[in-house]
Amino acid sequence: MATAAQTVAHLMDTLSALPLTSRKMFGEYALYLDGKVVALVCDDILWVKPLPGARAALPDAPLAPPFPGAKDYLRADAALDDAEAVVAALRAVARERPDPKPRKRKT
Repeated sequence: MATAAQTVAHLMDTLSALPLTSRKMFGEYALYLDGKVVALVCDDILWVKPLPGARAALPDAPLAPPFPGAKDYLRADAALDDAEAVVAALRAVARERPDPKPRKRKT
């Protein structure tokens, strides 16, 4: 089941304290902060990368795969009642992830 565009729009509005961008991929969405993937939206559910800072910010979020065959992520849809905790988790993920590698220019 694909994620609805209005779900992503609602998440972007709820988490407007961050300069998030989204990109549609295979019917689902990736959320970016500072050019880094920090979360996925699959089947209308927010999934946050389970790095230590995110786990500390969302201690009650369960771990599960967002789609079959995926690694476990933090299921953060229930935490959206406390948007500040989700914002803190996403900021922590962006801090802990390495910078994206520069793309090579075509010659």
